Amino acid sequence: MSTKTTANTTATSVTFLGLGVMGDPMAGHLARAGHRVTVYNRTASKAHDWVRRNGGASAPTPREAAANAAFVFCCVGNDDDLRAVTLGPDGAFAGMQPGTVFVDHTTTSADVARELGAAARQQGLWFIDAPVSGGQAGAQHGTLTVMCGGDAQAFERAQPMIAAYARAVTRLGDNGAGQLCKMVNQIAIAGVVQSLAEALAFGERAGLDLHTVLQVIGKGAAQSWQMDNRGPTMIEGRYDFGFAVDLMRKDFGLCLNEARSNGARLPVLALVDQFYADVQAAGGGRLDTSSLLLRLRDAKPRD
Repeated sequence: MSTKTTANTTATSVTFLGLGVMGDPMAGHLARAGHRVTVYNRTASKAHDWVRRNGGASAPTPREAAANAAFVFCCVGNDDDLRAVTLGPDGAFAGMQPGTVFVDHTTTSADVARELGAAARQQGLWFIDAPVSGGQAGAQHGTLTVMCGGDAQAFERAQPMIAAYARAVTRLGDNGAGQLCKMVNQIAIAGVVQSLAEALAFGERAGLDLHTVLQVIGKGAAQSWQMDNRGPTMIEGRYDFGFAVDLMRKDFGLCLNEARSNGARLPVLALVDQFYADVQAAGGGRLDTSSLLLRLRDAKPRD
């Protein structure tokens, strides 16, 4: 349950497509902010359950869900999922009125953001790619960081709505810029999580009290969000929460594909991607990304 409340003086009809671990609480924040929320989910029972808990309404197709909305929000799985809920006769674009703003929180390729931005403009709609950082806890507590790409005026309209579940909402440029910023975020995280795993594995082999170690180094130059939020649970071997390895590898694939196009070199990301493949091969695809420590704890000491 979220601890965040957002005052709202103007109730707006909005739609939310996709009620997974991120979309469900994000849509809930919009409802608690006083907006009239209609939801759609591929598994209809999840939509019905959301309505039972939050009020509002559900619809059987994205088109019907979006029919009378001023804003349509979305958080699904990947490029293909996003196309499925936006395009075609039952897609949201077919039901949206001219001038409606579509805000996509899915982490996708920059190419699909540009593609759907162009498709939206042809129909008199606005599309904002708006991937998020902060994970499931950020969605639940309404403290996400949102990175946006799209038309400046459409962003200005959408920003107060997004603020219902975010602590920072920033426009980086035109369509695709939000997704590219999210890639920068994931690239930066890759090395941090692996380095933290290596540090904890080393400290464990050295016989140190790791909780005390974190208290000490967490006050110095080594401090990071990952250390503060994942270090203690890594020590305890708890990984049944958070951002799944399967999803991180999807994101890494987007980064590596984009790097092949723009010429960037990502040697650390490519290496950590293979380490996550090891975790997947061991059956850990749904574990939190901090489970990189498992590989190192299983490793035998060198002679």
